[in-house]
Amino acid sequence: MKASRIATRVTAAAAVAGCAVLVLSGPAFAHVSVAAEGSAAKGGYAVVDFKVPNERDNASTTKLEVAFPADHPLTSAMPEPINGWKIDVTKSKLAKPIEVHGKQISEAVSKITWTATGKGIEAGYFQKFPVSVGALPEDTDELVFKAIQTYSNKEVVRWIEVQEDGAEEPENPAPVLALTAASEDDHHGAGAEDASDKSDDAKATASTTEAASDSDGSDTTARVLGVVGIVVGAAGVAYGVLAGRRRTTTEA
Repeated sequence: MKASRIATRVTAAAAVAGCAVLVLSGPAFAHVSVAAEGSAAKGGYAVVDFKVPNERDNASTTKLEVAFPADHPLTSAMPEPINGWKIDVTKSKLAKPIEVHGKQISEAVSKITWTATGKGIEAGYFQKFPVSVGALPEDTDELVFKAIQTYSNKEVVRWIEVQEDGAEEPENPAPVLALTAASEDDHHGAGAEDASDKSDDAKATASTTEAASDSDGSDTTARVLGVVGIVVGAAGVAYGVLAGRRRTTTEA
């Protein structure tokens, strides 16, 4: 009886702990976030997804505004078209022009706004908003994108709080994109070089395959001719033996 009570208490405690984990992890999961599709290498280009979950049961998300970092301006930002959403890209003049790939750039993307033309993101769903961005800065390990989420009931949630080192996560943290170290494969234009290399490899493979095919064909022909020669030779020998026997019989 005592053991049964202890088991019951342990089960109840585990259930309470599980609920606590769910409650604590819920808000973190519901944050507006940003992540790269693959890697976001310094000095290169990347496709990033702004993930927006709908946190309300009685309203839809109908608008998302993402402010691009002013301290590390991005000169290129091309959003992917999404059915049911109108997209506006805002550019602003830079206080100080920057050089990108040998060119002086005097303006950069300051904000992208997605506005729903239909129901938007309904309760129980999330939406990804992909954007191709670059060139990524080389003098920082992360980029902070402040976002504003608007619901159909006019409620506005500002995801603009910056995480401080050593401090607890803020209630409405801003999306942060982590950057990785650059490599030779991440430089702009590497894709074209890779494509060229793959093309050369494909040609070499095709030539090797063709040569192997020709070689196989020659080997097969030689084998067939060899077999035919053996058969013909055997037939000749048999014919000679029979002819010899016939002559011997006749003479006898």
